[in-house]
Amino acid sequence: MSDAPATFDPLKVRADFPILSRTSHDRRIVFLDSAASSQKPYTVIEAMDRYYETINANVHRGVYEIAEAATNAMEAARRRVGRFIGAPRPSTEVIFTKNATESLNLVARSWGAANLGPGDVVLLTQLEHHANIVPWFQLQAERDFEIRWIPLNADATLDLSELDRLLEGAKAVGLTAMSNVTGTLTPVAQITEAAHAVGAVVVLDACQYVPHLATDVKALGVDFAAFSGHKMLGPTGIGVLWGREDLLDAMPPFLGGGGMILDVRLDGFLPAALPAKFEAGTPPIAEAVGLHAAVDYLDALGMDAVRQHEIELTTYAMKSLGERFGPELTIHGPADPRVKGGVLSLAVGDVHPHDLSQFMDEHAVCVRPGHHCAKPLMRVLGVGATARASFYVYNDTDDVDALADALAEAASFFSS
Repeated sequence: MSDAPATFDPLKVRADFPILSRTSHDRRIVFLDSAASSQKPYTVIEAMDRYYETINANVHRGVYEIAEAATNAMEAARRRVGRFIGAPRPSTEVIFTKNATESLNLVARSWGAANLGPGDVVLLTQLEHHANIVPWFQLQAERDFEIRWIPLNADATLDLSELDRLLEGAKAVGLTAMSNVTGTLTPVAQITEAAHAVGAVVVLDACQYVPHLATDVKALGVDFAAFSGHKMLGPTGIGVLWGREDLLDAMPPFLGGGGMILDVRLDGFLPAALPAKFEAGTPPIAEAVGLHAAVDYLDALGMDAVRQHEIELTTYAMKSLGERFGPELTIHGPADPRVKGGVLSLAVGDVHPHDLSQFMDEHAVCVRPGHHCAKPLMRVLGVGATARASFYVYNDTDDVDALADALAEAASFFSS
């Protein structure tokens, strides 16, 4: 881990992000949608430009100098990302995909198809993103297993009172580490311990967790973890699947084609060793280089400092918004910023979230309306959509104040 100090200056951080220097509607952009996709610092953009300018070539194929340099750059990125999440064997356990959705589909379609059948149980939570729900439903239609759900308490934390019963017969548990809607931080290690006690594997959606908290997959105890580069200052087009080497080694390939084979004959094929077995075709090489730079940037800030900054900013936001709007404001999820991420799913009076967000855009405040790919959770919350503001390393209290001012003007406009 980095020896960086425990704090950083978000204004200095903001200067590292070129898009945040532009204006929208003649105002400074206040970007509060990092839960969807974060912005990119100069170092990430420059690293990818440098790759294309100097060593652009396909990997694991060519023997000429720049092809070997490209291969070395991608494998260095794999090792760097693995170290960032505490992977015991980064060179074989870190799989590059195009996004976390593909990573979760890989687990369902490869591990799940090989291990699940009638009489088995997959346990999910009501906090899950569609990417950790739909692949299991698709497989259920073919394999005829049961899907169960961990319910929620009133504050959108997990209700674990019936966990032992829900785990009876379970072979897999799909679990988010942090909700993209409510910010709820889930007790991953506790659930994992209970799941392993009945022989179930744990598939962790870590998309909202890895960018914001120091992550150690070994300490969490999970068997698979999926996350995306674009939520952690890296580029779009690259995701990561970490899995235990023994599980990955036993799983059949997910996609077939070039790069993932050891041999092909007229009567069949043999897959390559890890990680190539799960990386068919040309991989996201430049994106891996960009992700490497993003991890370096976050480590330089210090993940403990990132988390502390978000706790302080979320505390300020919840307090100031609560004082300003009172009962007219609803913030879904836990009230304690220490048990949630920097995500605020908001409602102001009866203003529709899409109207609210569109009005706020006129003030250059970027928030996201919608169901956030979590429709089951929306139904539990009793809403069709929310307006979501999410914080990251380049946000500060001025951004929260801009959010509050825009909300106040929206509330006044729609009540007139």
